[in-house]
Amino acid sequence: MRILAVISGEYGQRHVENIRAHGPADWTVEVWRAPSVLPPVIDYPEDHLPDTLPPADLILSFGEHPGVAELLPDIARMTGAQAVVVAVDSEAWLPRGLARQLRGWLDDMGVVCVTPKPLCSLTDTHYSIGRRQRIEYDDPFIAEFARYFGQPDLRLTVDPESRLITSAEVLRDSVCGCARYVAVRLGGVSADDAEQEAGLLHHHYPCLATMGVDTDYGDTLMHISGNLLKNNVLAQVKPFKHVRYLRTAARSE
Repeated sequence: MRILAVISGEYGQRHVENIRAHGPADWTVEVWRAPSVLPPVIDYPEDHLPDTLPPADLILSFGEHPGVAELLPDIARMTGAQAVVVAVDSEAWLPRGLARQLRGWLDDMGVVCVTPKPLCSLTDTHYSIGRRQRIEYDDPFIAEFARYFGQPDLRLTVDPESRLITSAEVLRDSVCGCARYVAVRLGGVSADDAEQEAGLLHHHYPCLATMGVDTDYGDTLMHISGNLLKNNVLAQVKPFKHVRYLRTAARSE
């Protein structure tokens, strides 16, 4: 699969490095760095684009400015891309109204566009844009990408006697590499502590999603991202956790 990653700063660069390090060997990942300064409204996208861009099947947009989204339809035309993934780890980088417009612009071109918020809500069939707001999609290129990167999916092995995690396999990493970082450090952790430890490790990585409260969730995207990982861990260690009961003191006469 031919991928073009559109970046504008360190956030996108970290994503690209993780994809190149852990993606399939037959993927080619090219990078175009968008201008760091863009006008509030882009009337002529060609003024901000290079003369040529490499052919691509899939565009990954990791822009840190809403103007980058306005360039994507022209980038899709130049590359011949059939699908676009636009990361929304900050509402400031892609406001919900612009995300909706972008999906419409690209749909009119016959290009599938997904805008997962946060990025690690992406699976090979759907993604989230808010609390109880899920959008399904059907595209082979995005699904192929999401089989390896998106909503974290760890496969834990727990020793039934010691109740310690003996191994953690990464079935699907988060795009930034956070899930892999957590998996490496869960070995030897008790089932009782695994959920909390996964959450702490997620924040230590650190997660690249914003700490500003997102109105579509009523929470920060960093917390939403952390909960996706913690829920994956909890579902697997829950059968091995000790259940603690509180006994009230006997009533005195």
